[in-house]
Amino acid sequence: MHNSYSPGFADRQKTAAEARQALIAKLKPRPTVIATTFKSRAERREAELTRVRAERAAAREAARLAVIEKAAADIEAQAAAEAEALAAKRGERKERKQLTKAEQKARRDARYAARKAR
Repeated sequence: MHNSYSPGFADRQKTAAEARQALIAKLKPRPTVIATTFKSRAERREAELTRVRAERAAAREAARLAVIEKAAADIEAQAAAEAEALAAKRGERKERKQLTKAEQKARRDARYAARKAR
């Protein structure tokens, strides 16, 4: 079978123009698709640094609070020991006063008994 189609000048020009357009379209830069969750290396590093700094700050704060709590416990223990010593001292003083009162009463009773005995 013989092909009866023979393209004319206009058809050849049109085909060449389309081929050039296709070649140009192939060479044009395509729009890049940027992932919505994409983070650059610098952003990831900054996020990691922020996280590490926050952890270290929390650790420092915990250590500082531990020192403060220990100091407060030491102060409370010292205050309790002082209060106990003061209570013991007061107890001894009361005991001495009671003994003094008892001695005074014994002397008074002895004098009274001596007067009665005369």
